[in-house]
Formats: sequence, C-alpha cells, structure tokens
Amino acid sequence: MRLLVRDRLLGIGDDYWIEDEHGRKVFLVDGKAMRLRDTFQLKDAHGRILIDIHQKMFALRDTMVIERDGEGLATIRRKRLSLLRNHYRVSLADGTVLDVSGKILDHEFAIEYDGELLAVISRRWLHLRDTYGVDIVREDADPALLIAVAVCVIHLAQKEREDD
Repeated sequence: MRLLVRDRLLGIGDDYWIEDEHGRKVFLVDGKAMRLRDTFQLKDAHGRILIDIHQKMFALRDTMVIERDGEGLATIRRKRLSLLRNHYRVSLADGTVLDVSGKILDHEFAIEYDGELLAVISRRWLHLRDTYGVDIVREDADPALLIAVAVCVIHLAQKEREDD
C-alpha cells in the first residue's frame, strides 16, 4: 500500500489529506490549534476518528503519545544515543518496540520491527513537489498506526530543529 502526503501543510492547526496511489482520500490529519500541547487526530475518509496523537506533558524528553479509542497505543521518543542519524523508538502498549531511523527531516526513513521492514517513508520516488510517500511493506501492518508514527517523528524532528 502506498500513500501520498503533502507535507507543506504539516503544522499544528492545519488539516491535510493523505491519499492512496490513485488519488483517493484515505486519511485526514486534523491538527488541533490553540491547545496546551501539540495535538493531532487521524480520521478516516468519512470523518471518524481513528487515532488521537498528542504531546506528553511533563516528560523529560519530547514524547508523543498515540491513542485509539481512549486507550494508549504507543509512545514515541527520540533515542538518546543516536549521533549519526535521527533514530526514534516507538513503544507499543503490548510491549512491542518499533525502530524509526533515517533522515527524518528529509523524509527519508524507515519503520522496522525486530529488523523487519514495515514501512518506508520517502520523497525519492515521487515527482510531486512538497509530497512524500509512505510505502507500507507488510500487508498485515496497521496503516493508521504507521501514518501516526510518521506524523509523530516528523513533528518531533521539526520541533527539535526549531529548539536548536
């Protein structure tokens, strides 16, 4: 499954659609402005909320939390010792850990589980300006979760760059 994201709108308070390779709207990322913490909602094409994403308050490091139906699904943090490339750890509620690594700000990175590739985020194979693709490799992977992870790590990397 390949999804297209137009990232020029990637800001709090901005809404943007994620489309499939045929141009059909699949997910809406709804940025919530005027909140105490950074907040997004991932909705399906009919407007139903699939995932809530928000910044964790009172954390030592920037942390994003992904929830589904009010239940914690995942926590995302930058790995402490990642000197050469951006590297994030996604801790799922069931104890599973996903690794996200690559050039996050260039939108060239991968999401892996135990060394197995789940999704590739890239601009390389697209000719559209301000657009990157999310190529979900495993058929049994949760597309909404992988999109939420990509939104979180890009947001955290952009925020970290602004703070430097």
